[in-house]
Amino acid sequence: MGSNVTKVEANQEPEKKLKPCCACPETRKARDTCIVENGEENCRDLIEAHKTCMRDMGFNI
Repeated sequence: MGSNVTKVEANQEPEKKLKPCCACPETRKARDTCIVENGEENCRDLIEAHKTCMRDMGFNI
């Protein structure tokens, strides 16, 4: 019975992992909109905010 609990826990972990494309949608949208409208060089704060969010979500950026 103990091994069944381990299997359940192991199966749940991959479901918790987010893909980079799905993480931080708010900061990604703001960053992308700013870059399109103002150019990358004028959006450094939003780019850094998105990178911080991604790092907080466990991505190595």
